[in-house]
Amino acid sequence: MASDRPGILAIWNDAAPGRDADFNKWFQGEHLEERLAVPGFLYGRRHHAISGASGYFNFYLVESPDVLTSQPYLERLNNPTPMTKMIMSEVFKNMNRTLCRRTLRRGAMRGAYAVTVRFNDAPNEAALAALLDELLADTNIASGEIWLAADPAGQPVAEEERLRGGDKKIKGALMVDTLRQADAETLGTRLKTQFPEGEVGVFRVLCQLGHGEAFAT
Repeated sequence: MASDRPGILAIWNDAAPGRDADFNKWFQGEHLEERLAVPGFLYGRRHHAISGASGYFNFYLVESPDVLTSQPYLERLNNPTPMTKMIMSEVFKNMNRTLCRRTLRRGAMRGAYAVTVRFNDAPNEAALAALLDELLADTNIASGEIWLAADPAGQPVAEEERLRGGDKKIKGALMVDTLRQADAETLGTRLKTQFPEGEVGVFRVLCQLGHGEAFAT
């Protein structure tokens, strides 16, 4: 599974009204540790929305995109736990889930807030890279990443997705971490103007779990 670029599983979703407590119990009590036990999973982080179209955003960093189509991972997707079955069929709403390749990362730190821009058409990678170089000159910006979709053609629908009723996909995304909420909100406002074709969300970090140096990389 060697790759010169890590993989990212990028997920935005809502929770059914009144079911946030169930979502929290499942994610913190079972799901995050379960996913990090899959070979090749390095780091996972969950967020709650301050603004934007999706209530939640989470992502997983993996050794390469191939991890996300590996047999151990597919085994988990096709054999969900009883709690996962309940969450997927009753709680998850408006699921947007894409296997991605991380093509660029700027900055060594991770922040307490994240701004995401998701694109339904392939973004201009060079323009996004130039933007990250500009943003990282500001010490209030912790880091930034570019993700491009790497979903394999013809991949069978896994049991978890079947329970959710199908997922939406993106072509790419920009994620920028900031130190403070005000900086995230200011950046979110700017990016809405700069990328009117994108879907911008501003999020606070809820929890994270990783192996060793994966917290920073």
